[in-house]
Amino acid sequence: MTTTPLPPVAPEVTATLVEDLSPRLRKRLDAAVAKLAARPARRDGDTVTIAVDDETELRLYAPGGAVRTVDALSCGCLLAPACVHRAAAACAAPVADPPPAPAEEPGTDAPATEAASAAAGANPVPGPPSVPADEPARAADAAGPTPAPGPASPPETASPAERAAADALWSAGAAVLESGVDGAGAVTQSALLRAAHTARLRQLPRAAGAALSVVTLLRAARTGDPSYRTADLVTALAQLLGTAHRVRTASGTDLAAARGQARRPYSADGSLRLHGLFTEPVITDTGHGGARTWVAAADGRLFTVGDVAPGGAGRALGVADRAVRLGDTALTHRELGRAGLAVSGATVSPDGRLGAGKGVKAVAARGTAWTQPPLAALWETPPSQQAARALRFSSRHDAPATGGSDLLFLEVELLGAAAEPGGACLLARCLPGGPAVHLAAADDEPALAHRDNLNLLAAAPGTRLRIIGRLVPAPHPRLTLLACSHPTGEGTLDLGFDRLSRADLPAPAPSVPLPPSAPGATSAPYLLERRVEQAVLAGRAALGTLGDVSAEAGRVRRAGLPTAAGLLTALCAAAAPRERDHFGRLLPADTDGFAIQWLASARYTAAVAESLCAAAWQEAQPAPAPG
Repeated sequence: MTTTPLPPVAPEVTATLVEDLSPRLRKRLDAAVAKLAARPARRDGDTVTIAVDDETELRLYAPGGAVRTVDALSCGCLLAPACVHRAAAACAAPVADPPPAPAEEPGTDAPATEAASAAAGANPVPGPPSVPADEPARAADAAGPTPAPGPASPPETASPAERAAADALWSAGAAVLESGVDGAGAVTQSALLRAAHTARLRQLPRAAGAALSVVTLLRAARTGDPSYRTADLVTALAQLLGTAHRVRTASGTDLAAARGQARRPYSADGSLRLHGLFTEPVITDTGHGGARTWVAAADGRLFTVGDVAPGGAGRALGVADRAVRLGDTALTHRELGRAGLAVSGATVSPDGRLGAGKGVKAVAARGTAWTQPPLAALWETPPSQQAARALRFSSRHDAPATGGSDLLFLEVELLGAAAEPGGACLLARCLPGGPAVHLAAADDEPALAHRDNLNLLAAAPGTRLRIIGRLVPAPHPRLTLLACSHPTGEGTLDLGFDRLSRADLPAPAPSVPLPPSAPGATSAPYLLERRVEQAVLAGRAALGTLGDVSAEAGRVRRAGLPTAAGLLTALCAAAAPRERDHFGRLLPADTDGFAIQWLASARYTAAVAESLCAAAWQEAQPAPAPG
């Protein structure tokens, strides 16, 4: 394995290098990527050098942390620059975020474009059967809401250049579905990168961000990255196809939402008295690392102060103890998570990021305990209402709401560890008398403390804590655990940075009965989801070999999900083996038709999952007290 991480490479650089290869070298590209990834590398300033063999070196010049031009990759082999090595290195490296656009406020967090943050998905493709009233996904019917009456003049539609860019994105995404993960090698990924670059030039940052997310997840899947989840790739691919479709067909305000926003406009918010909550590490798939500190205002609004840049886990650990970039304060991120700030001339982005412009002034102030006002009010909202708010913010198939978060603030009693398909989790019961919640590690990166802390807390059943977690849409209440009150009752813990010891835990309490396990993944609502994921993993042909799925569809229909049954039947029918003409030649596959059916199915399963999640939190609420 390489001893030094490769610098991120701009999408257009990778696409150009792959496109310039001869057909013979393109066939060898995937093997070259795997071989190069196993070679040693070293860094010297802005240059990373890879030893291709004992006599040949490949150099990546990355001023500013990323490779931005084709000439920045040079190889010493005899075939250079027409060799396969430069393209292989670009394909093995992380995808670089686009250069920051001129912002209305200097940022202190991850790059401001939606392409960098992989913006939320688009509305579904019109056409799937409507959802009957007795189905869980009624609120997210695939037909979408009825558009409001437009103005007297015709609403704006996409330009020919935008539609062409959207067509390229759609075709690149459909190609992934056609081949599946195993077949989506460097050449398929290059088409996605080229389409993403074109979309960014056409001012379509939302679609460009979704395409880059698909590439990153494909690489993680193909290299066996332990953090990879097929559900994440399904979500990213659905976002890509859905957004591309919307750009081609939407108008007016819906078109503006489909385009996305390349800059985060900051607005003035006057003077704020902020109270620190916690600090979390940030590690992205694109090689960025840093920290984000959450603070709350007196009215309960949540804000963040972040510092994220190329660097990964090492940078995340270092940034936590650096001063925040806000006014004249000398507080570090971890100190701010327990202290306070008095800010004048505050500026805030729609997603709650505090700006750090020249007119912003901030000084340290006294911190506030979680049990004292105004922070105590965050724990007083019923869990079901918090979950509903978080679902609206983190929706997988609509643009996220502004002015909110996906955080939940709960008081719980720990129940102990429980096994899950993806690894162990911690079970806890919301107090008083609320639902049982599955608490998972926010990140399994060994350098962070999340997993070790979760394992220690699982050994202390009966302990009562206040916790902060991030909602995970699931058919049962589920969070990733970010922070908690200290088991001794003194202070709080940032569970990604602070490490518990056994001495911090109370004496073992009597065992607490564990609630029944969550429904299995083979229950009826998940049969369609399983086929959606199977198509992503193995391609269209894998569903085409299933043959008659009427029995499977009947099981779904008997469970009260006729729309899901219809989608399952249509999806497998669209994947049927290619037919032949009168001369025995295979006819072209209908990749567009299959992509449309897959997108409708993926969007439906996402809506069902969110509806079941909301119902799980709602149904488990304690009954009101009599009288």
